[in-house]
Amino acid sequence: MDRKEKEKIITGLKERLGKACGTFLVDYQGLNVDELTKLRRELRKKGIEFQVVKNRLLLIASQDTEADILRDYLAGPCALAITYDDVVTPAKVLTKFMQDYEALEIKIGQINGKLVELSAIKRLAQLPSKEVLLSQLLFSLSGVPISFVRLLSEMPRRLINVLEAIKRQKA
Repeated sequence: MDRKEKEKIITGLKERLGKACGTFLVDYQGLNVDELTKLRRELRKKGIEFQVVKNRLLLIASQDTEADILRDYLAGPCALAITYDDVVTPAKVLTKFMQDYEALEIKIGQINGKLVELSAIKRLAQLPSKEVLLSQLLFSLSGVPISFVRLLSEMPRRLINVLEAIKRQKA
């Protein structure tokens, strides 16, 4: 590659890393072209970018971004999975693919500027999807107003019961 191509790649990568909420560094060595294409296709379906990048270019592009903390793990062939909103989905896809193809190895990840080890990525992959979590939250939040209304309606009922008991006692 000539200098202009490298600058173009660095600029585009830096822009994407600046927008990303999570990135995962993957060692893909040992995967054949078909397997790598299958992984790319699966990630692309979920809205996750997957790119094989030279370590030097990634090192330069990640400066002044949250992905800068990955610099110590840039050794050997690396690929980068970039997500912009949901960090659970790439963790699920990469973990499942890692189970199916032993050649794939998740080196490290970063979520909002914090390093995430492989064990944490595996735990993250066990979480329900974003939609399921949101529906569980909505269900939990809807329980609060219902309980509050029950509490408010219970107070006048108890007051009436107390007044009825006083009335019977005096009669």
